Amino acid sequence: MISTGLARRLRDAGLRWTPASGDRFQIDRAELDAEIFTISELTIEAHQYPTGTVLGFNGTTEWALDSVEVDDTLWLPREDQLRDLLRGSFRRLDRTDDGYRVTIAIDGAEQQHESVSAPEAYGLALLALLERTRE
Repeated sequence: MISTGLARRLRDAGLRWTPASGDRFQIDRAELDAEIFTISELTIEAHQYPTGTVLGFNGTTEWALDSVEVDDTLWLPREDQLRDLLRGSFRRLDRTDDGYRVTIAIDGAEQQHESVSAPEAYGLALLALLERTRE
């Protein structure tokens, strides 16, 4: 799983989220930083309204929380989602002595992004891609 810090940087760089079953997220409030939620039709369901997406907490009696707007959440994309978001720029994932290296191509030039975990390396590569497309 990627870190909260990287997830926040990805969001700030323009990564948008359409909630789906199996997605993990945090409520973007300091007091809930340690809590990670997973969307499941049984407990947390994404409801689409004309005013935006709301995540409904179904049957959570221990929480005084019925729903939260998606803008108040922080998506924690999975490794497969990060790889898919890299699309055609993704070249390869390699194991290193210290973790993992993701190689992508941007404007014909290869870039490498390393981290101790594969998801974090994918996230760093996606961040570079998002920042490049914003220029």
